[in-house]
Amino acid sequence: MTDKPRTQGATVRLTGLPNAGKTTIARFLSDRLRAEGHRVEVLDGDEIRRFLSAGLGFSRADRHINVQRVGLVSEVLARNGVLSVVPVIAPYADSREAVRLRHERSGAPYVEIHVATPVEVCRERDVKGLYARQAAGGLTGVDDPYEAPADPELVLTTQDRTPPDSADAVYAVPAARGLV
Repeated sequence: MTDKPRTQGATVRLTGLPNAGKTTIARFLSDRLRAEGHRVEVLDGDEIRRFLSAGLGFSRADRHINVQRVGLVSEVLARNGVLSVVPVIAPYADSREAVRLRHERSGAPYVEIHVATPVEVCRERDVKGLYARQAAGGLTGVDDPYEAPADPELVLTTQDRTPPDSADAVYAVPAARGLV
């Protein structure tokens, strides 16, 4: 542990398909950051949906509202010295861009990581049974669009690496910017 905790905040957004590994990577990353003395908060998409965005559905408009709510919370945390790790699908490019612009306007650092796990691998993992229930429709990346980021700071493929290796690759991005 460092002698003095750092006070620089930032948002590290992990975007990708369901079961891409976003939350697992976020947990490994946050453990490392905390061990280094950083103030860290993981804004998990499932938890946000249950509490902050309860009542929202999965229409394009509701998904946009959800991403904006998470973006606001992460930006406020970042402005106040917290490293916010955000493993949220955030399927639409315009929604993610609005969050990036909000961060830029406030001076809060923002890093976008595309966890680019192929849908076939995500389907095999299916830790939440989402792909098995997909027949009802509306699964991101299958019958609802997922717009991959055009210019993320990192495109991370997870199918050939361990979660700790993936977290190390993510860590390297804010480290290179002097954020950790």
